[in-house]
Amino acid sequence: MSTPQNVSEKLIAAHLVDGELTAGEEIGLRIDQTLTQDATGTLVMLELEAMGLGRVRTELSAQYVDHNLLQLDHKNPDDHEYLRTACARFGIWYSRPGNGVSHPVHMQAFGRPGKSLAGSDSHTPAAGCLGMLAFGAGGIEVALAMAGEPLYLKRPLIWGVRLEGELPDWVSAKDVILELLRRHGVSGAVGRVIEYHGPGLAGLSAMDRHVLANMGTELGATTTVFPSDDETRRFLESEGRGDEWIEIIADDGAGYDVDEVIELDRLEPLIAEPSSPGKVVPVAEIAGAPLNQAYIGSSANPGYRDFAVPALMVEGRTVANHVSFDVNPSSRQLLAMLARDGHLGRLVQAGGRLHQAGCNGCIGMGQAPATGQNSLRTVPRNFSGRSGTLDDNVFLCSPETATASALMGRITDPRELDMACPRVGPPAPMPMSRSMLVAPPPGDEAGDVEPRKGPDIEPLPNLEPLPDRLALPVLLKTDDDLSTDEILPAGSRSLPYRSNIEKLGVYAFESIDPDYPERARKAGDHAIVGGANYGQGSSREHAALVPRSLGLRLVVAKSFARIHRQNLVNFGVLPLTFGDPDDYARLATGDRLLIDDLRAALDRGCALDVDVESDGNGSTIRLVHDLSDRQLEILRCGGVVNWIAEREKSAAT
Repeated sequence: MSTPQNVSEKLIAAHLVDGELTAGEEIGLRIDQTLTQDATGTLVMLELEAMGLGRVRTELSAQYVDHNLLQLDHKNPDDHEYLRTACARFGIWYSRPGNGVSHPVHMQAFGRPGKSLAGSDSHTPAAGCLGMLAFGAGGIEVALAMAGEPLYLKRPLIWGVRLEGELPDWVSAKDVILELLRRHGVSGAVGRVIEYHGPGLAGLSAMDRHVLANMGTELGATTTVFPSDDETRRFLESEGRGDEWIEIIADDGAGYDVDEVIELDRLEPLIAEPSSPGKVVPVAEIAGAPLNQAYIGSSANPGYRDFAVPALMVEGRTVANHVSFDVNPSSRQLLAMLARDGHLGRLVQAGGRLHQAGCNGCIGMGQAPATGQNSLRTVPRNFSGRSGTLDDNVFLCSPETATASALMGRITDPRELDMACPRVGPPAPMPMSRSMLVAPPPGDEAGDVEPRKGPDIEPLPNLEPLPDRLALPVLLKTDDDLSTDEILPAGSRSLPYRSNIEKLGVYAFESIDPDYPERARKAGDHAIVGGANYGQGSSREHAALVPRSLGLRLVVAKSFARIHRQNLVNFGVLPLTFGDPDDYARLATGDRLLIDDLRAALDRGCALDVDVESDGNGSTIRLVHDLSDRQLEILRCGGVVNWIAEREKSAAT
């Protein structure tokens, strides 16, 4: 008799093509679908060109234009045109600008239970709400998946989160994920898949589940998984795709590596204070604090009820005159539904500022808050400066809390309002129009399409193989939980240069050390010392490639965020951790790290003895790694592009 399996185990086993299902061991998974967006997709297309790919080998690949929507000059529209023509060249669906945020649009148009998905966006696990196995990854990992290669990662532990009871008035899905962040912080799910189960699931819609799956990323989770059940079927039927539903539920008697229970009826409105999703407190603790902006929408709260409930809350009222009430629709389909049902008018009449369907203010592309003023947002992240304002005070909260605060003009627990909590059920169906989704041409026509590149789209830089000796000055030392936004910021200044690595270099670590780019160019090859969870946050591979182009060869950290660690490997940067955690305190900016016979040392095992020169004194520390043979081979070649070229060369001979 076979061992009972949970949903995650079923999905992983169904896609396993390499390795053994032993916790912590590297496994390779077949990828059925891919997702790219415009802040990362231009680099993915350049990588596909560098690989010489003819046409994608996935069942379905989709490219979304949702980040770089501001067209202040030629750069963003040039990227849009490049992406449109590259999609035709490689056989990829193209979602036009203004069609919406990638994650909810993919869920509405292409999400399918039982399928695997790799996306060059860290919130790609949002698709787990439909019973998919979805991973965020660096762009080059996604490019490899599009070329038919497996996605490699360590077999994660399965963390079963049992939901019991029902959500009380004024508490919604955002408060559930904030509760997990309150308990465990931003690294609490590293090396784990979060799988939700239990009777409390019955009260969560598919879009409520999207909220939880999206923000599992903020816990450091490898991905998040839900069963495909009756609610999944209802959602797909509402999109006119009921025939694509299959049931995927845990077997009776299935267990989990880690267990946790959340009693939904005991939750209260929660809020994450600046500047981390893990700094969660009850709203009641900070109620009364001043407010300047309230923002609803984004990939983290993209559902119909996330706008309909605020619309009913503000009906017949006007938000406080000193508060900017920003309404950020997640998709064009949602915008049409809100207009049809009168909710859009309610929001606008109450003072809402309507923005186009896209990521927008979530990644600092417009809607920046005033200096030093409090901004309440339903977005997934509030890292310092991510909003576009360096001196920002961004809080994360539910749509109910954001709207109540906008009405009262101060941070407000929605339970304080003198109104009944609006209840919104599933909306009347309105299947997504495909008019804004451009299908790829037939295969025999794709080869005739030449991608159009504007003047700021440059080829990938050439990266040298890993040398056998490293003599590296430490140019930078960082604290714990350094985010990719701090390594390389998003926003309207830098995002338009996503396909020009040289020009992006001036933004590297600008909020940590604005002199780093100039010092790096002068120093050449160098090292960085980092704290725990180095590289948390976005999947953007630019945070690895841009410092590498400035000479970064080695990052020594207490620990790494999963995606960024792989991105470093993919561009030939060696990621090592401390054999003795106390050695972090011994290293300082200006020290010099020396490693001789590096290749032989890597071949011998996971430990390297490194000489340290510090103020004329010498010492030795032990650094370690848990890199697989495949990752070491990529590093020796200087990155994935070189590795692929070597493989092709070997195959030819």
